[in-house]
Formats: sequence, C-alpha cells, structure tokens
Amino acid sequence: MRIAVVANTSWYLVNFRINLMLTLNHLGHEVIAISPDDFDHSKKLKHLPIIFEPVAISGSGTNPINEIVTILNLYKALKKHKVDVVLSYTPKGNIYSGIAAILCKISFVPNISGIGRALTQKSFITYVSTLLYRITLKKAQRIFFQNMDDLESFVRSGLASPNKCHRLPGSGVDLTRFKPSPIITRASNSPVFLLVARLLWDKGVGEYVEAARAIKSLYPLASFRLLGFLDVDNPSAVSRKQIQKWTSEGIIEYLGSTTDVRPYFIDSDCVVLPSFYGEGVPRTLLEAAATMRPIITTDSPGCRDTVIDGVTGYLCRPKDSSDLAKKMVDFIKLPPEAKSQMGINGRKRIETEFDEKIVINEYCALINSMV
Repeated sequence: MRIAVVANTSWYLVNFRINLMLTLNHLGHEVIAISPDDFDHSKKLKHLPIIFEPVAISGSGTNPINEIVTILNLYKALKKHKVDVVLSYTPKGNIYSGIAAILCKISFVPNISGIGRALTQKSFITYVSTLLYRITLKKAQRIFFQNMDDLESFVRSGLASPNKCHRLPGSGVDLTRFKPSPIITRASNSPVFLLVARLLWDKGVGEYVEAARAIKSLYPLASFRLLGFLDVDNPSAVSRKQIQKWTSEGIIEYLGSTTDVRPYFIDSDCVVLPSFYGEGVPRTLLEAAATMRPIITTDSPGCRDTVIDGVTGYLCRPKDSSDLAKKMVDFIKLPPEAKSQMGINGRKRIETEFDEKIVINEYCALINSMV
C-alpha cells in the first residue's frame, strides 16, 4: 500500500514517528512523509528509504485563504502519490488531511494526541475546529486516542463513534534509545529539576518558575532547568525577554533546545511538567521515566497517565504553583533509596505499558487488515 504519514512539523515525524515509518517500509509499503520543510529535520526524512513531500501547514495560522490552500496542497500531494491510506497526527494534520482524504475518497486514520488549545478555549476557532472534527471523523477508518479522557470526551460530545475509537499508550517510547540510568549521587539540598517542553504558558512554565522561586528560599542550592524551543508560532509562547528576566534573577537555567534530550535527563534528579495544555500523553515524561527519572506532573488528562502517584512520582493540581512546590519539596525530602526506587518503578511501568512497539504493532495490524 501507499501510506501517507502527515503532521504539521517535520520535527514531529522525526522524533515521534520515524520507527513507525521505517517498520511500514520494511513490511513492503511505500511511505510518504508529508509535513512542512523545516530544513534540519526534513533532511533526516530525505535520507530515509521513504518519500518526503513538503506541504506548508501552519501550526497556529487562522487566515482562511491560507488554510484552504493548505488543504488543496494536501489533496494534490495525496493524488500525486496515489495514496491508499493516510495516518495523521497533530490537530491540523488530522483535520486537514482528513478533508483531503475524503476528497480523494481514500481511508484515513487520525491520531488524537490531546485536544490542545483549539478545543479547550471557547472561541470561534473552537467552533470551527469542532465542526471540522465532526465532519472528518465520521469518515475515518479508525480513530486512535492517546488517553481515555479524550476518547470519552469525543464520544460523549458526538464527535466520534465509539466503535471506531481505540486507545493507544501515547506515542510510546523507543526503549533501545532511552535506557535506564541511575540518579546521580549529590547532596540532598541541591536537587536538579528539569522541565522539557515547548516553552508555552499552557505547559505550566509560569507555575514551574513560581514553584522554583518558593523552593529556592528553602533550598538555595536547588537547580531548576528549562529545555525547549523559544519563539514558537503559538499565542501561548513564553517570550525570550521573559526567559532572560528569569535567568538574570537566578531562578532558572535556560538550556536552549536540543535534538537529544537523553543527556539532560541523566543530569537531572526529577522531571517536571505542570501542563494544563490538553495533552495526549506527554512523550517527554514517558522518556524521562524510561531513563529512571521520577516525574512530577499535573492531575489532568494525558499527564496523569504517566504517573502512579507516590510510586513513580507525584501528581499536583493544575495551575497551582503552591501545590507543585509542595510536591517538589516532598521529592527533595525523600531519602536517596526512595528516589531511586521511584525511578526503577517508572522504568518497569514504561517497559510493560508504554513500549513504542505496542503502538507500532497496533498500526501494522490495522494496515494489514486493510490490505
């Protein structure tokens, strides 16, 4: 079969779907990766035994003409490569490739990796996004969700038929890349916390900084690090000026962005993500747990799936920096053996529940049934 894999960034395809694409190719299918050409990550796609078809998809653009042009370009790409089935990701990737697939009269399989800003904030964009989801998901071959909260929400609101819905364990983790690594031995009063994410307010960056400010009054040697993209095309983006202000205050260390998060996980004691974004299942938290790092995240859809509270990490209340600080202090007060055991528990859970092979096998089984 000719299988198109669509997302709104090449970065997403390289970081989250490269093994799926290679597996499908190995099974004899022709794989066409469709995303914007962002040079660095697109180069990696071009060196794979697959076809790369660049199509501009704006992550947060709202100009109707530009959005219609995007859909038409997706339609042309599917026609050009005589695609049989579309596997799509990210909100716009799902909706726009769904419309294009319907126009081409071919099968498509969207993956709802969190509901994001478009469906969590009441606005005209929310109305349009809901309408387009309602239209496209009716024609989907199957609809994959990354957590049960989102699946039940879509079914309850009539956006998706329950007999088409199936929950996957997030996007899974490549356990051959993310290997267990013991927590570094250091003084108990100088822990290293790490937040890895696109630097958006919705990801809880503000709450993280406020919690850090509170904890530094108790533990001055504690480190609070931020790793992720700045200046992203998103109305919730944290500005470079704000980051510089925090770093000049000595509250946080900004590490920039990276193509390999593993060394940063290894050099941390605990990974934190106080997100209220509308996540699927945050990949960074799964990867952190795979490296035996305890996690602190919010008790909200998607995020709560990554933690067994008190066993592999802690859950805190969303949008509550005081509760986040309390859970971080709880972690600091743990003896080294308890911290290590949390990490071991997390790794075991990732191996049994969130191995990337589980996700890939689900896709392969679906494609096989369609063949």
